[in-house]
Amino acid sequence: MHKPFTDKPIQRIGEDGRKIGRWTLDLTEDQLRTMHRDMVRARVFDEKLVTILRQGKTSFYAQSSGMEGTQVGLAHAVRPGHDWIWPYYRDQGLAIGLGVSVRDLLAQCLGTSEDLCRARQMPHHFGVRNYNFVSISSSIANQVAPATGTAMAQQYLGTDEITVCTFGDGATSEGDWHAGLNMAGVAKAPIMFVCENNQWAISVDFKGQTASTNIAVKAHAYGMPGYYVDGNDVLAVHSVVSEVAERMRAGEGPALVECLTYRIGSHSNADADAEKQYRSREEVELWRSRDPITRFERFLAAEGLSVDAAAIRAAAQREVEDAITATEATGTPGWDVMFEDVYEDVPAHIALQREYVRAEQEA
Repeated sequence: MHKPFTDKPIQRIGEDGRKIGRWTLDLTEDQLRTMHRDMVRARVFDEKLVTILRQGKTSFYAQSSGMEGTQVGLAHAVRPGHDWIWPYYRDQGLAIGLGVSVRDLLAQCLGTSEDLCRARQMPHHFGVRNYNFVSISSSIANQVAPATGTAMAQQYLGTDEITVCTFGDGATSEGDWHAGLNMAGVAKAPIMFVCENNQWAISVDFKGQTASTNIAVKAHAYGMPGYYVDGNDVLAVHSVVSEVAERMRAGEGPALVECLTYRIGSHSNADADAEKQYRSREEVELWRSRDPITRFERFLAAEGLSVDAAAIRAAAQREVEDAITATEATGTPGWDVMFEDVYEDVPAHIALQREYVRAEQEA
């Protein structure tokens, strides 16, 4: 059992891939291999989207390289399509780990006819109904209170579902964040708040964000346990999230899980990081050397499980390239989609506007 409010991040494996302490591995070989593959797929997806952005095929993207341990560990510890996910705008690795197809994610980023959001949403702001993966929003922390509402509904209905709400460290300074956690604590709602602490809220570092020693300690104020986890240790994330999720299903109420990780890439394509304006290259390279994928590969090797990293990466690259080609071939949505899906019975004034646009298009 993991204890809350630890001074140091909870770990299961060290940088060398060796086990820390005594514990029994409760994952199968197939589960371990799948976890590794999903981490590589998330990294390759991230790298390719940067290229697509530079080619002008999309207009916005927020990188997640370096955060795969947190996102994939979390994804493999919940019940996809059963539990509800209220994500933030850097959670492509979480979506991939849950099982969302790369093609669906790319269709949204590129705004093709296959886009589940029908090209109405900002690029890289996907939502996937079959996975209870709520549409991403750019507004910092505005998903926290609605996510708490979802958990309160689950509690009212008596289901064994839980809600997972993710956010960055910067979100913890927003009023919506405090309101959501306070509401969850009072209601004892089954929601797991997961802070993907990548240590930079655009150009504001962690020390400029809060006077607290970490984010997890803030859980004291809301009457819930707080867990401080090494977010680059995929097994530690998986272990803590699995345990906390089961406690929630048993009716023990909410929890705050902080995963300490690092954003290797820029905040987004609108970021000044490339001009070296707010963090040193030495800091970035230090964290690059702590790569969660490499760390997990060392663990697998120490356990006698060989993986062909080059072949897995090549397969992921083919998957992404094939998905791009396939979704681009479907073209882009027509003008008429803007009049669909909002009303079951289209009001007269909307119908009039639709016919006006149709006439303009046919003129």
